[in-house]
Amino acid sequence: MLLSMRAEVETGLSEALERLGYPTDDLGIERPPDDVDAVLASSVAFRLAEVAGEAPPVVAAELADAFDTSDREYVRTVRTQGPYLNFLPAERYAEATLAAATEDGYGHLDPRDQSVVVEHTSANPTGPVHVGRARNPIIGDPIANLLDYAGYDVERHYYVNDAGRQIAMFTWAYERFDESDLPDPERDRPDYDLVRYYRKGSTFLEEGPEDAVAEAEAEIQAILQGLEEGEAESYDRVSTVVETVLGGMQQTLARLPASFDEFVRETRFMRDGSTEDVVARLRDTEHAVYEEEAWQLDLPDIDKNLVFLRSDDTSLYTTRDLAHHEWKFENFDRAVTVLGEDHELQARQLRSALDLLGHDTDQLETVHLSWVNLPEGGMSTREGTGIDLDDLLDEAIRRARAEVEDRLDGRMRDDELTEADIDRIARQVGIGAVRYDIVARQPTKTITFEWERALDFEAQSAPYIQYVHARASGILDEAEQLPDPTAVETATLDSEAERDLIREIARFPAVVEAAAEGLEPPAVATYAREFAETFNSFYRECPVLDAPGETRRARLALVAAAQTTVANALDILGIAAPESM
Repeated sequence: MLLSMRAEVETGLSEALERLGYPTDDLGIERPPDDVDAVLASSVAFRLAEVAGEAPPVVAAELADAFDTSDREYVRTVRTQGPYLNFLPAERYAEATLAAATEDGYGHLDPRDQSVVVEHTSANPTGPVHVGRARNPIIGDPIANLLDYAGYDVERHYYVNDAGRQIAMFTWAYERFDESDLPDPERDRPDYDLVRYYRKGSTFLEEGPEDAVAEAEAEIQAILQGLEEGEAESYDRVSTVVETVLGGMQQTLARLPASFDEFVRETRFMRDGSTEDVVARLRDTEHAVYEEEAWQLDLPDIDKNLVFLRSDDTSLYTTRDLAHHEWKFENFDRAVTVLGEDHELQARQLRSALDLLGHDTDQLETVHLSWVNLPEGGMSTREGTGIDLDDLLDEAIRRARAEVEDRLDGRMRDDELTEADIDRIARQVGIGAVRYDIVARQPTKTITFEWERALDFEAQSAPYIQYVHARASGILDEAEQLPDPTAVETATLDSEAERDLIREIARFPAVVEAAAEGLEPPAVATYAREFAETFNSFYRECPVLDAPGETRRARLALVAAAQTTVANALDILGIAAPESM
């Protein structure tokens, strides 16, 4: 309802400004401080003070008098506090909020008739998903969820690098070495099985006999050349490795969970001729130069040239990615890509090259992520010394289970909580803790994951927020019969704690709108934490099941609205909303 009330404030304030002869280009509408008894505020009087020749508080008072509330559905009163205008809600605001927020789809905005493809994760299929890359799906998935909530038609894509040198080397190593040459796999999974070949091949190329390495390099080059020329045999050889490893990686990603609508193969744009077409058009531009035995683009405002064709006529990753993005532009209105900070130069080169090819790169938005570290330090899949995402998730679940069992403190039998229930809660809490601790921080900042903070049930963490959903669910389960939210007396919800909770519930769609506009999942994480704090204040101060008559009914409707709101905020973040904890 905040969006509806904001629309009324915008209309009423514009009308008041026009009546007084003031410009209406900047209304200065904002969220008031927590200690102000209002839903919205405006700082427009600061802007108008010089025009009016009066102090801002005088201008604010003049605007408050001119603001007509008589035909407003959601704005009851306009008050001034110094230079600020504060807008208080009508009773209809609470009624409409409870009615809307008890619908399952609360927070979903109206359809926009605009398609968006969100590409994220896209880790090379060379082995298990690594902790250092965990931030990409944990940020990328909520970005896609946010855009979906905001009314866009969203597709989630994983771009599969199945044409580069690493994959050709992997294919060669898989065909070259025997099982007996390898250590036992760390897990009984296809990606853990095949990564042993990748590591063996990498070590061999670095330390093997010179003549044998030269022979291996020739075989790897033959695979790359075969892919470039569209040879079915080379494609099939590579696909055997890629599909096997990718299947295992998907099992890890499903644990987060992070799902995809399509896995787009890089070789697709080689086999259909689109990469070759891109190369031809790039060579025809005035920015194409042949230097150091390769075709390059001398890009405006970028110091490093983009190499797009080697001397042996093989293309590069970015060349094929140009064809990939042209395909995106043909099929989607917007293209959002989530990339690690190590791809920042590549992303700039890609955008500049697309500009040269005549595309409107306003369609393209890139979110860059910094690294996730553990306290133990750096990690590297290539050396086989890193920490896999599966390891992190297993440890999160183990620690969450220990915390849950400790909190049960002998109550398992009384509460009829089974071992299966404990397993479920540990999984939901543990994985939720990992996701929240990562998504809540600004993507461009390097972070070090810390267990104590992530699994803190009493602070800024997923368990703290999840517990609100479990608590609300418990109240509603005990109530047995829930009231019709459109038929309760919201006037009985007159305490500060109740009104604060209504305002937080009403704010959710506006949070979705702003976070989707800025592609900022951390804004939803912050909202979810603030919401949990507000609900817990309500829970401490306002008994629900023991409240009398109409107050009980109204508070039950408020709890139901809170349950839906926090569940949907967690849903955007990709975090489970437990019914019990």
